[in-house]
Amino acid sequence: MGERAVRYAPEEGVELVDVCPLCQEIAVEHGWIKEGTPTSPAIVGDRKRRRRGLGELLGFSRGSGADTVAPPEPILRRLSGGEVAILEVADLFNASAYRRTVGGIAKSLGEAKASIVALSGDAGEMAVTVAWDISWYQYRVSPDSGQPVRLERRGHELDELEESFKEWNAHVEDEGRLVPEIARL
Repeated sequence: MGERAVRYAPEEGVELVDVCPLCQEIAVEHGWIKEGTPTSPAIVGDRKRRRRGLGELLGFSRGSGADTVAPPEPILRRLSGGEVAILEVADLFNASAYRRTVGGIAKSLGEAKASIVALSGDAGEMAVTVAWDISWYQYRVSPDSGQPVRLERRGHELDELEESFKEWNAHVEDEGRLVPEIARL
């Protein structure tokens, strides 16, 4: 009584629930959607996010492998821990609804620049920045969170971005697919 509760939906299309101010951060961590928050169109069906192993990321999967972030040519060296983390973040981004958003914007604005940068701290979070000449979007990727990919911020001028986020180490392919640029040798 007397608290200013905010309404959240545990899943898209589910009845809203009142959440007290102390529990709002926990609701976001579990992937709950705040009332009035713009959402991307949902994919029909009950698709659960599936964790992929390193072998599958590098193209050694038993399935079709059409949606992995592995380069078309094999990498002829052992990947560093940072490169493995970048591949995992790209995989999480490509499995999110934001991939479709970026793909749609790219159809209008053309080829995009992209970067995947580790954020400071022990949480293992990384920032994915996708930019065009007149617009940019930055996503925070937290692999261990209930909502692993979320829109952090966006803007219009590339000058608004810190220089560390402008180290373009990835590119965007068809339908918004984020592909890291990792040297083969």
